[in-house]
Amino acid sequence: MPVTNSPTAQQLENAFEAFNQVGSQLASSYGDLQQRVITLTEELSQARTEKIRQLVEKERLAARLEKLLQTLPGGVLVLDEQGMILEANPGAHQLLGERLLQRSWEEVATSVFVSGSRELQLRDGRWVSLSTSSLDGDEGKILLLTDVSEARRLQELLNQHRRLTVLGEMAAALAHQIRTPLASVMLYLSQLDNTKLDNVKRQQFLAKTRERLLHMEQMINNMLAYARGESREHKQFLLASVIDSMLQVVEGNLQAAGGHLQVRNQVPETLIRGNPDALLGALTNLAMNAIQACEKKPELLLKVEQAGQGNTVISLQDNGEGISNSLQKKIFEPFFTTRTSGTGLGLAVVKAVVQRHGGVLSMQSSPGKGTTVRISLPAANGNHALPAHMNLYPGNPVHINDSCHAEGKEVNK
Repeated sequence: MPVTNSPTAQQLENAFEAFNQVGSQLASSYGDLQQRVITLTEELSQARTEKIRQLVEKERLAARLEKLLQTLPGGVLVLDEQGMILEANPGAHQLLGERLLQRSWEEVATSVFVSGSRELQLRDGRWVSLSTSSLDGDEGKILLLTDVSEARRLQELLNQHRRLTVLGEMAAALAHQIRTPLASVMLYLSQLDNTKLDNVKRQQFLAKTRERLLHMEQMINNMLAYARGESREHKQFLLASVIDSMLQVVEGNLQAAGGHLQVRNQVPETLIRGNPDALLGALTNLAMNAIQACEKKPELLLKVEQAGQGNTVISLQDNGEGISNSLQKKIFEPFFTTRTSGTGLGLAVVKAVVQRHGGVLSMQSSPGKGTTVRISLPAANGNHALPAHMNLYPGNPVHINDSCHAEGKEVNK
């Protein structure tokens, strides 16, 4: 039989010692693992508790925001990147109507707002301000609509008070202005009682009396036009038709002065929202002032151009003597005139009418180089319910065809 070598006592002792060492290491590792598990469990519990706390806080914040949106006096709309309405609070429904969700903002705006208005006006007469904010990642927009009808009403009352104040000041100035032509009328009338006055002289005195009376009438009409409150009549009208009417009015004065007026209307289909009669009076006053400013034969150029944000610019250029910088600051003030026969209200009326139409009036002039007056008016072409600077999702423009325009017209001597 083969002989098997039995392990010695020393070998067994070494084996047991190695086994004990491995066991100790395993026990130590197991203890470390248990401690690590306890630590991770605590961290997980803390993270879970923090996550739950954050979720509760977010739910509480969402509830507060929801309550805030429900009670906001203004309207809030949430749009996607295509302009579709995803959410709307009760304020938005109160302003814009009940059916809003899943409709495009452009469609809603077209149905509820007055088309072509410079500001946002609802069809029921209320006025609204619009604020926009883009969502993160350009994924849509948030719109805030606020009813500002009461603020506008208070502003109109303030403007009316200011106009009445100006009217009082103008009445005092008018009384002084009328004294001179009135004295002339009384003098001419007293001469008519002279039985020795021949017929030629009598006719001359009558003509001068009529001239002074017409001068006073113009002065009073201009004052009333300046002091009158904003007209309640606001409608869309073709600007070119107003220019045509103005050409007919000033034609006689141009012929008498031996001059002509050329019109270059680059946008003959432009619509303006406001009072056409008031704008006609303003343009007529501007043209008459330009004619009278020319010592030689008047050469006037009236241009109509499209500007930014949907505005239309009307500019009238003359070949007069020009206006110094010091006089330009006063030229639009009531009763300021450099002519002895002027009323001093024509350009003041122009400024008032332009402002009532939401426009801006400016002047460029140099002595000896003529004068150019520019009127910038908001257009009302009706292709969008929103003004150009508020149109978030513009569509294709709608052109209005009309044969009534002043393109290329001239009024000659």
